[in-house]
Amino acid sequence: MSVDGYIDDASPRRLRLSNTADFDRVDSVRAGCDAILVGAGTIRTDDPRLLVRSPARRAARVARGVPAEPAKVTFTNGGGLDPQANFFTTGTGPKLVYGTSPVVPELTERLAGRAEVVDAGDPLSLTTALADLSRRGVRRLMVEGGGSVHSQFLTQGLADELQLVVAPFFVGDPCAPRFVQPGIFPQSPKHPMRLAETTRIGDVVLLRYLMGPFRG
Repeated sequence: MSVDGYIDDASPRRLRLSNTADFDRVDSVRAGCDAILVGAGTIRTDDPRLLVRSPARRAARVARGVPAEPAKVTFTNGGGLDPQANFFTTGTGPKLVYGTSPVVPELTERLAGRAEVVDAGDPLSLTTALADLSRRGVRRLMVEGGGSVHSQFLTQGLADELQLVVAPFFVGDPCAPRFVQPGIFPQSPKHPMRLAETTRIGDVVLLRYLMGPFRG
């Protein structure tokens, strides 16, 4: 995020908030996960591929007896997903879409051959989706965004760790998306996160926080 808490600007082009070295670090984190999750809004706005790009890391995953790439996961309330998006058309790993009950039938038909659609209730329940992922063998889930998804995981106390990279500039546009949306967060002044690591990566800094004992 920017110094003032934005994860993008309001222009049509995606704002680059990090550098090459940090993108490689993110690739390493992805390679160590069982699944990567983004919200449907991120798929529509950024069209991410969510791949492990390093051939060496892909080979190391295969040597460990797991697929070369983590599964891709998304949540959707309205079902507005394009089957031609990079999320569905790139990579060799499974693609899982957790939707609200009313959109599941139509979404299942539209994404046939592209992804498995799973009913996560109405309203959509993160705990239902996470329980299903656990049954599928997902032990480490990387939540990449966007702001709505970040907010849901954090306000519901469903995150174990936060990796936050701060870029050395401001955005200052009230129309741009922020890292989190307004909400009631258990990570409060009375229950702060624990700072486990700070790492300088060029002109950006990684802050790695562990959630407190209030969880559970």
